[in-house]
Amino acid sequence: MGNASKFTMIAGALLLVGAGGWYGGRIAVEHVVHDYILDHPEILPQAMENLQKRQATQALSGVRQNVETPFPGAVLGNPNGKVTLVEFTDFACGYCRQSLGDVQGLIAKNPDLRIVVRELPIISPHSPDAAKMALAAAEQGKYPQFHDAMFAAGQVDTPTIEAVAQKVGLDMDRARRIAASPTVEAELSRNLEIAQRLGFSGTPSWIAGERLIAGAVGIDQLSEAVNAARGR
Repeated sequence: MGNASKFTMIAGALLLVGAGGWYGGRIAVEHVVHDYILDHPEILPQAMENLQKRQATQALSGVRQNVETPFPGAVLGNPNGKVTLVEFTDFACGYCRQSLGDVQGLIAKNPDLRIVVRELPIISPHSPDAAKMALAAAEQGKYPQFHDAMFAAGQVDTPTIEAVAQKVGLDMDRARRIAASPTVEAELSRNLEIAQRLGFSGTPSWIAGERLIAGAVGIDQLSEAVNAARGR
């Protein structure tokens, strides 16, 4: 819609307001807008996108710094990257496993990308144990190795978690101590609280710039979100 058309529509609406009084003018304006939308339905996707961005900005207000600050070491890609993608994930989530290739593809194509992973163990009874061991791996500087190996294992149970931790070379006594610590417990509680505040009810869920994205949406949509975040 050009500036001239916008001006014409607004001017006409204002004239109607003046002619019909507040109530009558309001009804007239609503009819003008209604008719315009019917004649130009192509504006609806743009309007919806603007609404979603506005809602996301409001939801992120006050939590952005927390959500983009990782548990020490729980980062994929470039830890010092200038562009941040946040992923809420669960090792028992098949869609998260499905998205692993997308994550790896994003890292390969974006050397300035830092992926902050927030463990959100909500699916399986063993999900919390896997998440705690992942954070223990992060404390030892081996989060990416544990992350990829745990998803590659294909199941989440106590023997598998222990086997993966040993496979990536964790100091097991230290890992078990960190996994059971109040610091790790607080991290998982904080992740759940943030996810609920942002309206995320499942995994994977993503944050890039002003965009909140739910589900295994594929590398194209994630790439678009990362590029938009780079330019914000």
